[in-house]
Amino acid sequence: MRTLLPLLTLLLAASPAWAQQRVLTLDEALRTAAERQPQIRQAQASTSAANARVDQNFASFLPQVSANLTYQRSVSAGGTVNTTTPSGFISREGFNAGASVNQLIWDFGRTTGRWRSSQQSAQAQRETENQTLVDVLANVQTAYFNVLAQQALVQVAQETLANEQARLGQVNAQVQVGTRPEIDLLQQRTAVANAQVQLIQAKNNAATSKAQLNQAMGLEGPTHYTVQEVEVSPVEGEAQTVDALVDVALQDRPELAASEHQLRAQELQLSATRGGYWPRLSASVSGSQAGVDPTKLQWGVNGQVGLSWPLFEGGITRAQVREQQANLTGLQAQRDALRQQVRLEVERAQLAVNAARESVSATEEALTNARERLRLAEGRYRAGVGNIIELSDAQLSSTNAAVQRVQATYNLATARTELARALGRQPGPTG
Repeated sequence: MRTLLPLLTLLLAASPAWAQQRVLTLDEALRTAAERQPQIRQAQASTSAANARVDQNFASFLPQVSANLTYQRSVSAGGTVNTTTPSGFISREGFNAGASVNQLIWDFGRTTGRWRSSQQSAQAQRETENQTLVDVLANVQTAYFNVLAQQALVQVAQETLANEQARLGQVNAQVQVGTRPEIDLLQQRTAVANAQVQLIQAKNNAATSKAQLNQAMGLEGPTHYTVQEVEVSPVEGEAQTVDALVDVALQDRPELAASEHQLRAQELQLSATRGGYWPRLSASVSGSQAGVDPTKLQWGVNGQVGLSWPLFEGGITRAQVREQQANLTGLQAQRDALRQQVRLEVERAQLAVNAARESVSATEEALTNARERLRLAEGRYRAGVGNIIELSDAQLSSTNAAVQRVQATYNLATARTELARALGRQPGPTG
């Protein structure tokens, strides 16, 4: 992107309104997105929820303590007499205050498996959050480069319009003295009109690109700023073989790490489900005070150890195990598909970088030749040996070459951003 600096410098100098606007740097855009992008906040909230589920599953390991206070009154026609009412019915009443403690001792891995599974799921969500951050920052960087390119294209359109307007005056003067036919003047007026249309479109595209950058950063508001030119450094290792880069991506991509954690979580969930075939051992202790008079309650303590074993539940545990096994197989397939997708993304991004880098060199030469052709065509027209068609073609060729040069530079910046994303690398400060 260093070659865009002259164009952007001319742009800022030629447009006082733009020169007075705030200048947005790439580092500032990345920081803003990290702080305000809704996708990142949503991913962070999902991570917090996953961590809360870990605590929920761990709660089953801890004693379950409860307290109660009740008052009971009943009336019946017979039985053990507490109080006989005037009507002959028997009335019972009393107060009961108590507390109980229940503790799981062992359930053959059901609770342990669910807890460890939730831990792996939480870790998978943290990796997903990291991947979201990588994607968001890469989108911001791509949008930032697009704004740079569109600003440069505005400058190209302004230069083209200025050239066409200056040429219109020259052609008009030659037509007035009779050295050129009137059709040349009409041709040049058309060229000026076309250049004005191109400038309008370029400015509209520049404004749209800044609106897209705002969205990428998570901002709602005006786009009264310009972006600062930034140099795009090569991605570390971009010249390595595809296999070497794929190995790096397999190690660094948060998506793949999340997939592995999801697989481990599912394996633990399967193990926990199989624990349903076995008994559950627990212990409880409860104490209470009861009596008719709340000031003269009698206390009591009760303790028990219980073993419960679901011998037959209609085959539900077996069906749950089959479901968890199928889910595990599905996650393994997703993991394998993701690895293949990562390889495709890395290979495609590296090819795009190579093609864009070669295109930059080719478009530089094309722009140099087009400008020289335009210079010669202008000289031939002034000397009376060239015609307006030749001059118009040369101007069009020069404009197209300048546009292609900007697009090639932008494509290289975008390709390197996508390669870094494919490798799982997060854009950082540019220094």
